Amino acid sequence: MVEFSHLDAEGTVRMVDVGDKTVVRRTATAGGWIEMAPETIELLRKRALPKGDALNTSRVAGIMAAKRTPDLIPLCHGLNLTHVDVEFKVRDRGVEIAATAGASDRTGVEMEALTAVSVAALTLYDMCKAVDKKMEIGSIKLIEKTKTPEGP
Repeated sequence: MVEFSHLDAEGTVRMVDVGDKTVVRRTATAGGWIEMAPETIELLRKRALPKGDALNTSRVAGIMAAKRTPDLIPLCHGLNLTHVDVEFKVRDRGVEIAATAGASDRTGVEMEALTAVSVAALTLYDMCKAVDKKMEIGSIKLIEKTKTPEGP
């Protein structure tokens, strides 16, 4: 029978105890995409959207979201994040979003990176929806995760 890490013997949901795990330097990068009309891309590039600078607002939203991940995702451990970065590449038909999170902790930062991308995309959608009703968010995925032992 398969054991599930977040269920006890009776099938009750529980948070996994990571207290005995070693503190390790961890990073994770996630990516996503939001498709937009060319006219919306032009306004985005010119910082001429009705709600203002959508990319900088979305960057801050993604960083804030990463810091709040355990408040949003049940059973997700609170981590001592040391770094969150959200970047955008504006293309002709949309925007690529990448977020990297880092921490020295006992469990990974994948959820923080994925949450940052998701909320950055949602914020970008919100900032552009007045001019583009057909945007589509997608391709949110983990790109890479690493863990490196701490120094001596």
